[in-house]
Amino acid sequence: MNNTIKIISGLLLCLPTTAWALDKKPVLLGIDVLEARGFDALQGKQVGLITNQTGVDSNGASTADVLARAPRVKLIALFSPEHGIRGTVGHGEQIGDTIDSRTHLPVYSLYGSVQRPTPEMLNAMDTLVFDIQDVGARYYTYLATMGMAMEEAAHRNIEFMVLDRPNPLGGAVVEGPVADDKVRHLTAYFSVPVRHGFTAGEVAQWYNDTAHLNANIKVIPMIGWNRNEMWNDTGLHFIAPSPNIQTSEQALLYSGIGMFEATNLSVGRGTDSPFLVIGAPWIKGKNFIQRLNTLVLPGIKFKRAVFTPDQELYEGQECEGVRIQVTNPASVRTGDLFIHIACVLRELYPNAFQLRWDEVARVTGTFDFERMYKNNQPPADLLDLFHKSAGRFANEREKYLLY
Repeated sequence: MNNTIKIISGLLLCLPTTAWALDKKPVLLGIDVLEARGFDALQGKQVGLITNQTGVDSNGASTADVLARAPRVKLIALFSPEHGIRGTVGHGEQIGDTIDSRTHLPVYSLYGSVQRPTPEMLNAMDTLVFDIQDVGARYYTYLATMGMAMEEAAHRNIEFMVLDRPNPLGGAVVEGPVADDKVRHLTAYFSVPVRHGFTAGEVAQWYNDTAHLNANIKVIPMIGWNRNEMWNDTGLHFIAPSPNIQTSEQALLYSGIGMFEATNLSVGRGTDSPFLVIGAPWIKGKNFIQRLNTLVLPGIKFKRAVFTPDQELYEGQECEGVRIQVTNPASVRTGDLFIHIACVLRELYPNAFQLRWDEVARVTGTFDFERMYKNNQPPADLLDLFHKSAGRFANEREKYLLY
């Protein structure tokens, strides 16, 4: 048994007991593996770290704090994505540079007037490290921030390191259209499906290859993660990646229900159940819940809901709709869920339900959805559009999978 295996074996014994709750070996995160190896990959280097409140090791220690005290590692700057270094800023709100109260290091915002590291920020840096828990949906901004940082690191021949983490939606299911290059945007930065099934490390290697960045990429992989595992199978504590995604169930539903943010349907922002409830003031009576319950979609149940958002869409207005209960996360197909609900709304509320088609293209990744939806094509045709594109990508991504 070599020293690395001995250290990792010892680390396993020290992990919190919650990681053993499922009678399986706990998942060792990339930061855990780096720690167990004595930070060998960063020895003697000046390091920048892209992170937020989700960047912690399995004992809950902040990666920023861990690297700041790591022997022979010089952490010189932090970078924060959307929602800020502590994850408390609302969605879409720009943030500025600041100083970290614990490490006293500069924190450069990558979600404000600047969205990618500048030459001044990267000055004297040998390695740029990414350690953030993503949510698994293409239209979330964290991996787009990673992609832009990779581009800048490649331009300056700076090593880019990813400390890998699980995809909370699992890594086996791929759903939704591959994003068309014509809809490229911060929320459609990669040509991948809505639910891509990649880890951050896998996205980094895929993007480096397919975009021909020629970046010096190093992924510190996890140990013990199986791509068939949903978040609750990992034994790891779920840390809210943003104020409106507090649970792994919300993260799962976000990958489908989040597409309705390009419409005038409330997804529950301004309530205590974002992405678990949907509705609107123009939904009345029992027709909506009755139609949804005839669908018998796997892994979910619908219950009637009435709610009043205290901010954002329909602030102060009573909305009728449904609460979505996840009964089996592994069987939920969130892309199918979006299509079925959208078609029911088209049927029941053709005048009231409104879609902002430029934004719909960004979240679905395709202009074909608009054409087919406006032509009143049935759900089966829209499902076929989503499934075929996802199926082709699932085959193409195989060589980039690390687990």
